[in-house]
Amino acid sequence: MAHSDDGFGPTNRKVEVFSIPIYAYPDVEDVKLLHAANIMAQYLDNDEDGMVDNPEVLDALTSENAALYMWKRESQQGSLEAQDLGADESLPQWHESGQSGRFDAALEEVWHVITHSGFARAYPEVFGEEIGTSLANAMDIARGGRFLSVPDVYPEAAWYSYDDQTCDYSCMATEYIYWAMTSILGGQRNRAGEIQHEWKLNSRAKVQETDVAIYGLLTDPVYSFPDVLPDGTYRR
Repeated sequence: MAHSDDGFGPTNRKVEVFSIPIYAYPDVEDVKLLHAANIMAQYLDNDEDGMVDNPEVLDALTSENAALYMWKRESQQGSLEAQDLGADESLPQWHESGQSGRFDAALEEVWHVITHSGFARAYPEVFGEEIGTSLANAMDIARGGRFLSVPDVYPEAAWYSYDDQTCDYSCMATEYIYWAMTSILGGQRNRAGEIQHEWKLNSRAKVQETDVAIYGLLTDPVYSFPDVLPDGTYRR
């Protein structure tokens, strides 16, 4: 639908998923926009019964005015105050081909919106992205220590070793819960070699065995995390 929302003037349309808007620049293909919207719907309503699985998370998302926008050209990236997703990174074909080829980044960027503005706000002591939360404590174990910035070298025993120097402690937590959740859901099963420099536990079994803390959090029924990896085919 067309819109006139403040702050998103360069975009020309949006899709709302449980009142969470996804905006698109004019040159973003509809199929890419709709794919991202379906991924968000499946994350929030994983059993696809038409109702969000965790109303507290949705309340937090709407309170935070959470949004995603999609861009087509590099000059559009980072231009608006919201999480971004490149149209060429939203890849339905990755799912259609049995998780082969270039990874569908919609799984990552949409999840960042949901955790950063949703879970972290709904459960600040558990999923907050600052030192001392349950999520952060688990991350400190996974990284082999509490590093407020990226260390020159991670401890040999670390299984989470993200090395983007622009990523602060909060950003590291956002990335950590993405790696862990998508691995539990099977989204990283074919990517072990590709992601080893950042994340070594690319399957549910590996997370369960090695990262006991995060596995316990992400499978606790209290929080209604997804059980099935979204594939962009939300049926409602």
